[in-house]
This record gives sequence, C-alpha cells and structure tokens, in this order.
Amino acid sequence: MANSLTLSPAAATRIAKIAEKQGKPAVLRLSVEGGGCSGFQYKFDLGEPEAEDVISETGDVKLVVDPVSLDLVAGSTVDFVESLGGAAFRVENPNAAAGCGCGSSFGI
Repeated sequence: MANSLTLSPAAATRIAKIAEKQGKPAVLRLSVEGGGCSGFQYKFDLGEPEAEDVISETGDVKLVVDPVSLDLVAGSTVDFVESLGGAAFRVENPNAAAGCGCGSSFGI
C-alpha cells in the first residue's frame, strides 16, 4: 500500500518506555514541517490520534500521521537507532531525494 507506514519493533519498544515514563498513551505522532537544512524536517510528539490520521500499529504502540504529512512520508519506516553518536528515531523515507547529516531533515 502506497500510504503504508511501518514502526519498527525497536521504535515501538522505545515509544512504550517513553510513554510509560511520561504517563502518556503509547502513540507517536510523526509530522513534517517546512525548514531544516534540506527543506523539510521531521517532528515527533506523543499524543492521541485525531479522526483524519493514518494509523500504523506495532503491538500496543501506534504511529500516527496527519494527511498533509502523509504525502511526504508515505511508505516510510520509523526506526529507533542507538550508536556512538547517540540514540534517536530515524525515518527511512523512500520519497526523500536528499537528506542531511543530522537525519532529521530531507528534500523531495
């Protein structure tokens, strides 16, 4: 499905831990905003799904995306990676034609 989104097991586990610590539902909102060094940037928040959101579930954890952002991230996978440089959520976006070193900015 072209509009599909995937939340990796590693990302789902991390979201569940963060949500439990903050006393919030295990729902990660991915949105796209203008800006960043490549034109667009990813934004992550915890929160409840809204009526028009597209929802992907991995176990008890949900990934939600609004319809406007979905056009830019359709087919993406959200992962959580830990390395010597730190730990972060990473979006593997097949629509991105360009990216930057920080991994949170992309261009179409």
